Parts: sequence; C-alpha cells; structure tokens
Amino acid sequence: MSEPITIAVAQIDVAFADRERNLAKMFEVLAQAAKQGARLVVFPEAALTGYCFDSLDEARPHGEPIPGPSTERMTDDCRRLGVFCIYGLLEADGNRLFNACVLVGPEGVVGSYRKIHLPFLGVDRFTTPGDRPFAVHEAAGMRIGMHICYDGGFPESARVMMLLGADLIVLPTNWPPGSECMAGCAVNTRAMENNVYYAACDRVGDERGFHFIGLSKICDPRGRALAEAGREEILYADIDVAAARQKKIIRVPKLHEIDRLRDRRPEFYDEITRAKREPTHLA
Repeated sequence: MSEPITIAVAQIDVAFADRERNLAKMFEVLAQAAKQGARLVVFPEAALTGYCFDSLDEARPHGEPIPGPSTERMTDDCRRLGVFCIYGLLEADGNRLFNACVLVGPEGVVGSYRKIHLPFLGVDRFTTPGDRPFAVHEAAGMRIGMHICYDGGFPESARVMMLLGADLIVLPTNWPPGSECMAGCAVNTRAMENNVYYAACDRVGDERGFHFIGLSKICDPRGRALAEAGREEILYADIDVAAARQKKIIRVPKLHEIDRLRDRRPEFYDEITRAKREPTHLA
C-alpha cells in the first residue's frame, strides 16, 4: 500500500454570475480542506460563474482565458496552502466559449479540459464542444483525469483516461433532477469498470428555476463509495494510488483472478470508433 493522499470534494452552492463571491467561497473551502490534510480539492462544474445562462451574449462576459485572472488568484492560494484544486469555469478563447475545468497548483495551471459532450441544457446550449482529447495530469502525487457532468454518461470518456494511466478521475458536475441514477449508480460503475478512484463533485441550491441535487460521491477502484454528500458539505477520502495501478485482482489465487486492463478485447470494439450515426434497428 502506498502512502495515502487525501482529497476533498466541495459540494457547495454557487452564486449566479458572481465570480468574486464564488472565488471568495472557494478560497474559504481551500483553507478549510487544507487544514484537514487535503492535497487536492475539487469544486463543481461552472463553480466560478454559475450555469443557467440564457444566451451566448449573456454568458460571454463571464468567460476568461486559461491561464487567466481566476487561475492566477487560485495559484496564489494553492501556493500559500500547499494544495491543488480543480474547478469549473467558462473559458474564453477568441470568439469561442467553452464549458471547462482547470487543475491549478502552487506553480500555476497544471492542465485544463473542455467539455466534449454537450447536453441541450443551461449554458451548454451555447458553448463550443470541446476540441481537445482527454488527458491525464500529474499532481499531488497522483495521475488525474478530468471530464465534466454529461461526459460521465459516456463510458468511453473514463475508459480513455484509464488507458492513459489515471489513478483518479474527477467529474465536476451540475446534476439537475433526473440525474439520480447517474449519481447513485454510474459513479460507482465508472470506478469499478476502470479500477480507478472516481470523484463526482456536484453543487447544491437553485438557479433560475433549476434545482441541483447534490449527491456528490467519491468511490474506490472496487466501486465502493468512500464518502457521499446530501447537503452543502466537504467530503474527504484517502487515495491509494497503488490500488488504482494494480489492475489484476486476485480474489482466489489460481481460481478467481481478473484484470480490468488485460482482459479487454479491443479488436471487437470497432463499432465504438465508427463515425457518429444512428443505431441500426431491427424491423
């Protein structure tokens, strides 16, 4: 067993279109989590800005580049506290606006991600689909992969990050009603099927008539919930990177052994990589 690394998932409410207020809240949470020994603190999707914008014109003024003003300020706090953090924001890149998340540490931006799968909901109705492949970043002694909300419903997302060597996959999210099965079942499944730690960080509260369900969760590589949230709170769990990297599971030596990595049969998965098209239905 490797030395455990404590992570924190901050299930918080978010102030719509108020970056200063949201930054102040995140700074408070960072300090509190650092006192509890957390090396990484995860915040929800769109934690910097809120989510329920009604148009691109309304959302655009709240976007910023990466690196940018908020990452510079978060870097200062991460340096002072000796922690890393992941948070959601709207990333401005020329005329394009992305639903993004960023991993920041004491030395600045470690990596960022642009949401690839966009639902017809909230600001995602107006943002540009992500244009970068999934990636894994080294931080706080872990290999960390990032995706956002709706991405978690596409198992290929987590699978790619597992194949890239992720120990921990994080999902900043804004789950509305109707996402209870995603929170209750899919988070555990993504952890188990990839033998990785998986941390889903939702928000709570209401925004422009939308309610957010919370139900943030951290799961271990066997799919077991290590911590779950029902209200506004900070979850903590210890990550053992050796457990995520040991893909071969021996339950009964020479009688019951499985390997989530080696037992794959990718030669039969070609249909997954075909160009997007409608499924074939039997008459």
